[in-house]
Amino acid sequence: MSDVFLLPAFRFQVTLTRVTLGKAPPLDPDVLDPEGRFAECSGLDLEADVKEYLEGGRNDRVHRRVGRVKLVPIVLKRGMFSASASASANPALWNWLTNMVSGALPVSRYDGRIQIYSPHLLTPLATWTFDRGLPQKVTGPTLNAKTGEIAIEELHIVHEGLRMEVPK
Repeated sequence: MSDVFLLPAFRFQVTLTRVTLGKAPPLDPDVLDPEGRFAECSGLDLEADVKEYLEGGRNDRVHRRVGRVKLVPIVLKRGMFSASASASANPALWNWLTNMVSGALPVSRYDGRIQIYSPHLLTPLATWTFDRGLPQKVTGPTLNAKTGEIAIEELHIVHEGLRMEVPK
């Protein structure tokens, strides 16, 4: 039997690439940090919607057929940051959502790539990619004067497809 190595969940990178259709304006670097710098990522889920069909007169069997896939939003969390100790917080995640709901055209969509790395290697061990992401929800930090915690913001991205790839 060969050795089995478990993948670490702590060394990962999120990359967001703006989808440009036609003559969309170039990406403003202040809109969304393309190198992510997120501390947490969840929502790497696919779930098949299986349809059940009952056959009349047969009580001992259920026919199951493949339905559509259910796509779960990607949830990314990161510490709020600014350019310096005296600069304002970076509003990039909030701007992406507010620009979309206010009707700003073109609507900014992003393709995403989430890669897991070994603690010792510089090559990715697994990669998930999603297509045409839109912001569904942005959550600001929970503020509490009694703790010394860092302000964390959360971004939920809905998308049109998720794939897992492994290097060959």
